Amino acid sequence: LHNLPGVRITALVGPEHGVRGDAQAGVKVGDETDPVLGVPVYSLYGEHRRPTAAMLQDVDVLVVDLFDVGCRYWTYLYTMAYVLEAAAEHGKKVVVLDRPNPVGGDVTEGNVLDPDYASFVGLYPIAMRTGLTFGEAARLFNAEFGIGADLEVIEAKGWRRGMWHDETGLPFVPPSPNTPTVDTLALYPGTCLFEGTNLSEGRGTTKPFELIGAPWIDARRWAAALNERQLPGVAFRPAYFVPTFSKHQGEHCGGVQVHITDRAQLRPVAVALHMLHTVKQLHPQFAWRPPYREGGRYFIDLLAGGDELRLAVDRGEHPDDMLSRWDKERSRYDETRARYLLYTEEKE
Repeated sequence: LHNLPGVRITALVGPEHGVRGDAQAGVKVGDETDPVLGVPVYSLYGEHRRPTAAMLQDVDVLVVDLFDVGCRYWTYLYTMAYVLEAAAEHGKKVVVLDRPNPVGGDVTEGNVLDPDYASFVGLYPIAMRTGLTFGEAARLFNAEFGIGADLEVIEAKGWRRGMWHDETGLPFVPPSPNTPTVDTLALYPGTCLFEGTNLSEGRGTTKPFELIGAPWIDARRWAAALNERQLPGVAFRPAYFVPTFSKHQGEHCGGVQVHITDRAQLRPVAVALHMLHTVKQLHPQFAWRPPYREGGRYFIDLLAGGDELRLAVDRGEHPDDMLSRWDKERSRYDETRARYLLYTEEKE
């Protein structure tokens, strides 16, 4: 864009992880001046979550070029939504450069968020595994939730809904420091839920979201209990690791590595529910991360879009019962989603 005649980049605006994707999860990012372009870099993961009037005063068009992962917990989705809101308020146009959903766009999974639990890891009533591209999500947010921005989505040419990222011929660029591979992203809609527990979700290892454990886990026992369930698309290996940062930093952890054996059959949300169910049964040390402040929400409730998951795990409910309820409630979301799909069999 910088090299195009007639185009002037007046500012860069960064989401969580910053404009270059180098900041760790949850680390607040400040404003700066870009060393290459010499323009201001405004952070939407620091003092502000929404673009301000001052940020937009020299802007005609906001170009959104972000890597989505097809999961509700991904904060880039809601940075994009706030950009749409700001653009509508200040009379600016938004152009979203769409990208393939790296785990395919033909499957939805999990529950639909309860709006009472809206947060920056789940702002709208959509499914855990969204089955959308970033551009499709922009279209849905803009129309369904009354944003009404002047929006244009540039489609990803040649992509089909069933294609995973490694089938596109495009190089894989990690969208954040802890999502280094396509396998990570395949499991993320499920194993990200362990962020809300006292187990490590593998941050600080070379296999985040694939290695799950804690110092008090009996790795062989947990892996055996999970493998007995014969969940489609995965196998569990007893694993031992020492996180270099984040939860249990420097501690020897036992746990499991989740191996993907058939990604077409893989249902990561179901996998995670079975993992939560079994670890709760086997280890009384299991606990939910406490709320950040007195009277605040459990983080697991924000990720899960409500308290149902936490309460069901606590009372020992079998995952299949929970999944059955979620399958029924997701049908309405699937109907809404269908209205905003850009890549369909008819167009192919």
